[in-house]
Amino acid sequence: MAGPPVIIWEHAVKRLLHYRELVPRLEAALGKFSSRDSAEVIQPVRSTVPLQKHNGFLGLMPTYMENAGVLCTKFVCFYKREDSSALPAVQATVVLLDPEYGNVKAVMDGEVITGMRTAAVSAISAKLLMRPDAEVLAILGSGKQALSHYNVFTEMFSFKEVRVWSHTRQRAESFCQSVSGPVTVCASVEEAVRGADAIVTVTRCTEPVLFGQWVKPGAHVAAVGACRPDWRELDDVLMKEAVVYADSREGAMAESGDVVLSGAEVFAELGDVINGTKPAHREKTTVFKSLGMGVEDAVSAELVFDQWKAEASQP
Repeated sequence: MAGPPVIIWEHAVKRLLHYRELVPRLEAALGKFSSRDSAEVIQPVRSTVPLQKHNGFLGLMPTYMENAGVLCTKFVCFYKREDSSALPAVQATVVLLDPEYGNVKAVMDGEVITGMRTAAVSAISAKLLMRPDAEVLAILGSGKQALSHYNVFTEMFSFKEVRVWSHTRQRAESFCQSVSGPVTVCASVEEAVRGADAIVTVTRCTEPVLFGQWVKPGAHVAAVGACRPDWRELDDVLMKEAVVYADSREGAMAESGDVVLSGAEVFAELGDVINGTKPAHREKTTVFKSLGMGVEDAVSAELVFDQWKAEASQP
């Protein structure tokens, strides 16, 4: 008979999860997802339940990886918050199950997993699509996702300058104090992105904040916010001029306002590039539209669980 599930709190997830192990696992998972082999990954598009009273949604993100023996789902609540709100914009819990017996093996805090796997996949998009001589990184936003993106981008790449913009200068300056390296605070989005080689958008915006006329030809944009079909971060000019990649084509066409409302074509999934079935257009302006996928949570949670078991088995 199976024992009770393991509970892994946020502080333990932080201790157990590291980009050096996570990034290669995510890269392999993206390739498996795009192969559309049901023995590798079964993952429906995220289903959502509106939380009208609270201006939010509950998202359910189940994934089954038959060959790997991984069954997982994430419960994530995300909200359209006012800039002045002290309430979290996202809260998540990840549940890992035994696919044979059906029992819950582990319940773990999903905040660190969501932040790290999202940022890691953005960094994978940059690894595949950003010009190798990139020198300037611009981050639009100053919350948890901005911090996780800063951490993995500066760990994986050598930028000469990092810029940040936020809705308030106070938040941008707080962000600068929370990171380990030098960051330039910019007064406007245009100032932050002019001449930038890589741009990360991790905002709460529901209307376009990044305009194509400001973006350097050949820049790479990792667009992470605006996860609803009527929310935007990027304008039509940028979406139509860039080569657009996504984590999931179906997810982008169902959930991304930047894709749906601009009418832009999704050229390829990141997994297609990893599998060698679609090219990486490094010489062109590229947009990676990130929606987040259950398979990313599944491999992240399995890694945390494996690390927890290894730690627990030590005398």
